Amino acid sequence: MFKKSISHLGTFFLAVLSLLPLSFLYIWADAAYFLLYYVFGYRRQVVRENLCNSFPEKELKEIIVIEKKYYRYLSSLIFEVIKMINISEAQIRKRFVFKNKELVNEYLNKGESVLVCSAHYGNWEWGTLGIGLNFSADHYPIYKPLNNSIFDKWFRETRSKFGNKLIPMRQTLRAIQASKNTPSIFSFGNDQSPSIRELHYCRTFLNQPAYIQLGIEKIAKKTNRPIFYLRVKVLKRGHYEVDCVPLCLNPMDTEEFEITRLHTQFLEEIIKDEPAYWLWSHRRWKHKPVQMPEPYLKTDILYSDV
Repeated sequence: MFKKSISHLGTFFLAVLSLLPLSFLYIWADAAYFLLYYVFGYRRQVVRENLCNSFPEKELKEIIVIEKKYYRYLSSLIFEVIKMINISEAQIRKRFVFKNKELVNEYLNKGESVLVCSAHYGNWEWGTLGIGLNFSADHYPIYKPLNNSIFDKWFRETRSKFGNKLIPMRQTLRAIQASKNTPSIFSFGNDQSPSIRELHYCRTFLNQPAYIQLGIEKIAKKTNRPIFYLRVKVLKRGHYEVDCVPLCLNPMDTEEFEITRLHTQFLEEIIKDEPAYWLWSHRRWKHKPVQMPEPYLKTDILYSDV
């Protein structure tokens, strides 16, 4: 009961905070950066290890520059997510601009459905709202429910603005089947670490062996829906641009693991181009392979070459 009361109090505080203009929230974000980085050192060891392993060619001083830039971005992101509760449609359209969306609409206008994928890069939460605003088809973001039911309800309500219909990860196929007669967009994150029961495919990602989720590829090959990658670019604080990039338009014609390799390599290029805007505090490489599984040996470089 005590934990529930604290959670309810927390969501109430966030709702009140979201009434403030972004310009004021960014002042709080600057203070949060100092606390997160210098005072509490929030996951600094995780971030430093991830950066050093991902960019072994960089000197420590270069790593620290990226690290500090990351924490500034993370601090702003926290308050941008809080603002989502009361952010207006006009603000999202102004601050999260879509390019080449006609490539996606070409399929939707013909009554066909598409899959889109992206990563925890830039403000992916605003991106979810932006998809709901920029495309007329039903949008089904696939998400992993939080353990705290009160905060999970808060996030679902926040993310469901502008017509989004959130689908828990384990209900994806059921939702696809239920919506098969109308054009739709199902959106996936492609950078989460698989659960311990789904460690089936491993490849090199940012100079480290990493297990990759196969969900996007499985659904794409089963439905033959074209896949677009939403490439996010951070223009400046609170302003983003996303390019709708055709990743694979005929999934059934691809080889095994080809789609997974494509979207993983695409994300890797994005991160290398501007590394500070990816979620480095996430324990992406928490599952360390003792011996590479067979798919890795068949389709990627050998473990001895890593």
